[in-house]
Amino acid sequence: MTKTTKGPGSKTPAAPRGLEVRLRTARGRTTTQQGWLQRQLNDPYVRAAQAQGWRSRAAFKLMELDDRYSLIHRGSRIIDLGAAPGGWSQVAVKRGCGAIVGVDLLEIPSVTGVRFIHGDFMDPDMPDRLRAELGGPADLVMSDMAPNTTGHTMTDHVRIVALAELALDFALQTLAPGGSFIAKVLQGGSEKQLLDPMKRAFASVRHAKPPASRKDSSEMYVVAKGFRHTPGSVVRT
Repeated sequence: MTKTTKGPGSKTPAAPRGLEVRLRTARGRTTTQQGWLQRQLNDPYVRAAQAQGWRSRAAFKLMELDDRYSLIHRGSRIIDLGAAPGGWSQVAVKRGCGAIVGVDLLEIPSVTGVRFIHGDFMDPDMPDRLRAELGGPADLVMSDMAPNTTGHTMTDHVRIVALAELALDFALQTLAPGGSFIAKVLQGGSEKQLLDPMKRAFASVRHAKPPASRKDSSEMYVVAKGFRHTPGSVVRT
């Protein structure tokens, strides 16, 4: 398959200068809510996403990861786990994928070229269902999923790694040989039970923090490439 050229908006948005927006009133918001809204209003990625028609600023994270690791290829088949609100699926279509299916517990407004399924990716029949929708095994399984945070660092770390493990198990059932997998994790090191099976199943496994990921956020991504069939994986053709 041929790698596509960089899609629109792949460059890092310029930071605003002297244009900081400040909230005029709290309007019953908590301090945390006020801080989040203030940050959104002054985030260049949020502004760029709105201007360019992306569903969320997270679209830039996938573009930056793709620019670095060459994950999306023309004609490739892709599964987007936890796809809401649809930003990553938008990027995949813009960059020339052949087919993409997204699944989420939330309803997602339609995106041209994307088949969204309202459901739980952990349902036993979902791997076969999504493969059927794609017309074969996936070339890329991507997950930007994250559980609701508790504010307790260790608890949040364990929960997001557990979610990434579930996404990995799904990928092992649906990827074509040579395929790739992306999942969100948190800084502080991914757990051994996640990395060990990934290293056995893929030719390369790396951690990455794209520039669009906020500096004050502990989120990172694990990027695995070169899926190979192992005794512990399930590969259906």
